[in-house]
Amino acid sequence: MNSDGSVLSCNVLVLNRHYQALRVVQAKRAFSLLFRQLAEVVAVEQDTYNTYDFESWAELSELRRQFSPDGHDWVHTVRLTIAVPRIIRLLFYDRLPRQQVKFNRRNIYARDHSRCQYCGKRYPSSELSLDHVVPRSRGGKTVWGNVVCCCTNCNVKKGGRLPAQAGMKLIARPIKPRRSPLIHLRLGLDKYASWKQFLDHAYWSVELH
Repeated sequence: MNSDGSVLSCNVLVLNRHYQALRVVQAKRAFSLLFRQLAEVVAVEQDTYNTYDFESWAELSELRRQFSPDGHDWVHTVRLTIAVPRIIRLLFYDRLPRQQVKFNRRNIYARDHSRCQYCGKRYPSSELSLDHVVPRSRGGKTVWGNVVCCCTNCNVKKGGRLPAQAGMKLIARPIKPRRSPLIHLRLGLDKYASWKQFLDHAYWSVELH
């Protein structure tokens, strides 16, 4: 079982007042919004969703702890044991920020699924580096379309050459993601399946903070 500290770091999808996704926050922040009556829980159940304030969610949590304890992450306090919600809705916020996906190491690793883009093997992040497809010494820029994950062996093999000169080939063309690639990783987990109906690729992006 997870400790309460790690459970409070679980991800919660935040919707605005009109049920449009805004961002992803940690459970600790979500509970703060719920307790201050700035948000409510949105629970997706059999393709429909119900909403709960903090007190009613705490009551429902007691029932779910008896009948489906493995279906939730749990936070234990002196007074109660409460399930971490997967989705919350802000009660007084209706704006929808349009966010650009940040160009950083974390998002590049997520876009490439922690897989070397030359040999195709997946590695722990500590064993990966970033490679400029067109080396900077040849005028290559540090942009989405020219930076990929690369393992140590492939990095050494390629050196300061173009992939073709080193007899290497990219397994996929590097592109700028339309929204945070980290969301795609989490949507692969069953416990975040309820997020899917709120994620619209065409209009907005969700960025982790």
